[in-house]
Amino acid sequence: MGHRNGPETAAGALAQASVTVACDRRWAGDVYSSIRYSAVLLALLLLIDWGSGSFTPWRGALWFVPAVLLFLVLFPQRVRVGEGWLESRSLLRERRVRTDLLVSVRCLDGVSQRLVLRDAFGGRVEIDPQVLVNNPDLWYRLEEDTQKSAALGSLLCGATALRRLAQRIDRENALTVFKVSGLE
Repeated sequence: MGHRNGPETAAGALAQASVTVACDRRWAGDVYSSIRYSAVLLALLLLIDWGSGSFTPWRGALWFVPAVLLFLVLFPQRVRVGEGWLESRSLLRERRVRTDLLVSVRCLDGVSQRLVLRDAFGGRVEIDPQVLVNNPDLWYRLEEDTQKSAALGSLLCGATALRRLAQRIDRENALTVFKVSGLE
């Protein structure tokens, strides 16, 4: 019988889907860093309060609040890219955009750079461009899909931003290769 609907088919489809999805490799380390910085802040606040002789359990609970707020501020977005989509997850929300049907790509400069992607269905995702610099596989997948968007004619603005980002990623990758090979 040529038709199969068993667990082997589902497992094969899942394995195939996981192969085409690229994730931010540094995300777990960034989460660990945000936990570590928050714990250090809490420890310092408690130590200072204890050293001054004014520590109480209520004050200890009060010092827990800034540590939690620091964790929330530092918690990184988890960026994943698959064929035709890009997803960004934070603690409270998940946003997804169709990268094969992008309408615009903008790079916002300021205190922290942001790359804003918009698709034809109104989806909008903001990510840190450094995530793409640190993960060439994410960039490769995104670049392939933006080229599809441009070929379809849906990408109306953003060619300049993508070109600048591509140059930045190429420069960073070349510097990494030179450092690894000892040709600095």
